Amino acid sequence: MKKALSITGTTLVFAFLLLANSSLNAQTIALQAPEPADNPNIGGNSPWDRACGSASFNEYFVTINWVGSTNSNNQFILELSDASGSFGSATTLSTITDQNSNSEFLTSFSLGTNIQGDGYRMRVRSTSPASTSPASPAYSMYYLGHTTNLHISPDGDGSTPGTLQVCDGGNVTLTVDNIPANEVGAYQYAWYRSGTPIGTGPSIVTTGNGEYFVFIDYGDCTGSANTESNHIIINTGTSTGIAVNNQANTALCEGDAAPALEANVQNGSYTYTWYKDGNVVRTAQAGGFSYTIDTDDPSFAGDYTVQIQGAGICTETSAPVTITNAGSFSVNRINNQNVVVLPSQSEALSVSTDANSPTYQWYRNGIAISGATSGSYNVTQQGTYYAAITQTGGTCSSTTINSEETTVVSPAEFRMEIDYATEYTSCTNSSMVLETATIYAVLADGTELDVTDDVASSFTYQWRKDGTAISGETARSISLTTNNENGNYSVDGSFAGIDTTSNTLPLQLSGSGSLVISSSSTVYCSSDDNINISTETDLSGETFGWQRNGTTINSTDTVLNVSEPGTYRLVVQKGECPVISNEISITPLDPELITLSEDGDVIFPEGSSKTVTASGGTAYRWYDSNNNEVSSTDSYSFTAEGTYTLVATIDNCEIVRTITADYLDLFNIPNVITPNGDGANDQWIIPNSYSNKSDVNVIIYNAKGKEVLNATNYQNNWPESSTSFSQQNMVYYYVIKNANETLKQGTITVIR
Repeated sequence: MKKALSITGTTLVFAFLLLANSSLNAQTIALQAPEPADNPNIGGNSPWDRACGSASFNEYFVTINWVGSTNSNNQFILELSDASGSFGSATTLSTITDQNSNSEFLTSFSLGTNIQGDGYRMRVRSTSPASTSPASPAYSMYYLGHTTNLHISPDGDGSTPGTLQVCDGGNVTLTVDNIPANEVGAYQYAWYRSGTPIGTGPSIVTTGNGEYFVFIDYGDCTGSANTESNHIIINTGTSTGIAVNNQANTALCEGDAAPALEANVQNGSYTYTWYKDGNVVRTAQAGGFSYTIDTDDPSFAGDYTVQIQGAGICTETSAPVTITNAGSFSVNRINNQNVVVLPSQSEALSVSTDANSPTYQWYRNGIAISGATSGSYNVTQQGTYYAAITQTGGTCSSTTINSEETTVVSPAEFRMEIDYATEYTSCTNSSMVLETATIYAVLADGTELDVTDDVASSFTYQWRKDGTAISGETARSISLTTNNENGNYSVDGSFAGIDTTSNTLPLQLSGSGSLVISSSSTVYCSSDDNINISTETDLSGETFGWQRNGTTINSTDTVLNVSEPGTYRLVVQKGECPVISNEISITPLDPELITLSEDGDVIFPEGSSKTVTASGGTAYRWYDSNNNEVSSTDSYSFTAEGTYTLVATIDNCEIVRTITADYLDLFNIPNVITPNGDGANDQWIIPNSYSNKSDVNVIIYNAKGKEVLNATNYQNNWPESSTSFSQQNMVYYYVIKNANETLKQGTITVIR
């Protein structure tokens, strides 16, 4: 190794820094205030006079003008004042680094979401040299964070009343309710009552009659938003304390002469509306402060109220007065609503009641049945039946209540419908229950009646798949859990000698994830490899296909021999549904899977050793320069220079690496080179502890600080030619570093 000439470069470094500092101090610049400019990305030719940003538009441009000269590292910074025009805590709108040669240029900015005001100013600063422009005129700038209609409601309850009534000098708090709580305080609001401004917060307390609404005050930008709220009309008045006078008797019998209900406030100029159970029983009537209950109506019992309205008073509703039917009693139908009577059979109908001394009368199709005067009745023919129960004792006698009707049918046949018990999608569900959902009685005239609840438990069932009876499946429903059961299903039913067959439902279940494939290897070395993919699922008698990258390549072999890399899977067809296996990726051999603990050449001092460890393989063999195996583990300790070979195995593939071992260079980094083509000291040669290393970065700068070399794995080959040096005795600066620290730095003098 040639020795490098060593000289000191400290003086040259000082001269270089002083020259640069002198040049920097000589630069001057004058900046003008930034001016609004057209947005080149949209049509129009008018600079903006206000900034109204929002989520849908937030891009503004300004023109920056300057004279003078800047340094190469100069930045222009566009700044925004606060809403009062102060730059004490200015906001940076834009930083520009590429306009040091343009005395006039455009730059864009966006409004921050907190920008709200009419007094914002802008200015521009330069950093090298440092200078600040005058401030621009004040502009209205608002970020329109909310651009849809506000909603107001009493106490923010979310209602939309339209009109509210306030009695006896009270008030209502109206609140904006459709802006999140953490944002509602970020805006200034403009509240109005009948056209007069009354407040600026998110809530307002009403102060009398009027029409109230609010919008967000965005200053000059208000028209760019659409925030006006719903309007609420406030009416004020005096409470009358309306009530219904106490009634001597609130338990009445049907048909009794009932006393009139009277309001406690009786004024011929007021209107009164009467309600029963919240429903109007007499519309608004001037002076109608009394109401007489019609007890001839069996449904007269209920809660009665009266509403009062009039000039200067509040519209109010009284508390309810409950009127009961003293003769009321209950009647319950015990049998089902629909009853099927088969030929030569009968079915019992029955009712229960808590009436005092009841009497019974049964009716068929509205006609009383002679002798049917007990709490039950056996029917033998179809029709509509009910029982009339009369109370003959107690406070109110002779009150009659009819039971609910029962429809009795005598079917000519039955019709059954089956359905999926839960939501079903072909080839998506992995299991499903089919059920007999509905049974209809078909009458002689062709009409049908749903009698499922009445007869379903009496039917016998036989389920069929593709027309063939399924052994043991004789319940009302059938549970199917595998795709081997895919097919078309129906059920036969029979009751009292009447047979019927249901509709047919298709069923295509997906696979349950049980199709699994495995491979003998996942690394493809060459066409000589023998990689097999197989499954434990029995494929005999199945329709299947092996796929590579989604395309079927084999549909006959139960074990697939892989001939090239790719993503493989197996698809088995079950009826209309494919069952898809897991995927296996067979990848080409990647030599980079084998890594070494030492990057580049192995360097160690003569007389010592250096251990290198390999990883990523399943087996290793190390050979010296004479092709002798020296290790069969993952590491080897080098003690002599030479060229070594590592053979690493991954599955059935081998990766070969050549490793050069050198003794550590002990010479210093040279600070002088003579690239004159004589073969001596023509390149800058550094010790092998720094060269040919991917984790070591070598950087060389010229006297002006410009990079002329920036490399890892430096090959001791700079300069590649002597023609790049225009002067004698040129000085360069170098830095050698790794990811964490600077290892070496200094100067290089090039002597020609």
